[in-house]
Amino acid sequence: MANNTSVRPKEIHATSRLGWLRAAVLGANDGILSTSSLIIGVASANATQASILLAGISSLVAGAMSMAAGEYVSVSSQADSEKADLAREKKELGCSWDAEVSELAGIYRQRGLDGILARKVALQLMKHDALGAHARDELGISEATAARPVQAAFASAGAFSSGAILPVLAALLSPAGVVSWAVSAVSLTGLAVLGFVGARAGGASPWRPAIRVIFWGIMAMVVTAAIGRIFGVRA
Repeated sequence: MANNTSVRPKEIHATSRLGWLRAAVLGANDGILSTSSLIIGVASANATQASILLAGISSLVAGAMSMAAGEYVSVSSQADSEKADLAREKKELGCSWDAEVSELAGIYRQRGLDGILARKVALQLMKHDALGAHARDELGISEATAARPVQAAFASAGAFSSGAILPVLAALLSPAGVVSWAVSAVSLTGLAVLGFVGARAGGASPWRPAIRVIFWGIMAMVVTAAIGRIFGVRA
């Protein structure tokens, strides 16, 4: 008799990508929008090609460093909180083992296990790795979700830079008279692609996010262009 049992492939859900996807898309989106808007604002002020490029490169570097510093500080605070929680949990495990077993069993009862089974599961897991069990099921801390400040800082800076390089290259390669138009076209295309890819990877319809990000991109560029024309130096 043939064996109809087959191994099902591991399911990959959209929610498993939302954390890093949101950070990457947000960083690249910020890089494109802030750098392109600054370049367009400077170009609208009748600046020289060299000044426009200097503004774009400065925006890329400053933005990437700012994103990295902000992410490092934020994630470091999260890491400090996690360490403090784990230290306190370790202390409680050392002085009140039975209470910690009951606490973990209570969590499993809330998830649907009966009282006897919940206590057996709690005891078994705590015998294997007590701190790990409480970190995961009580505190919500695991290897996959643990805060990594340096990694987060580099990822944030890289995402911003990958977006910001597009308008900088557009300004570098376009003639002086059409810098604003070239940067606008390249940047809006990049924003649309980011919105489309981000929505598709997240399992959502891509058209509304793409239109939304294009709309706000146009608004930012129009405002900075207007400011450049108002306050720019006339020849």
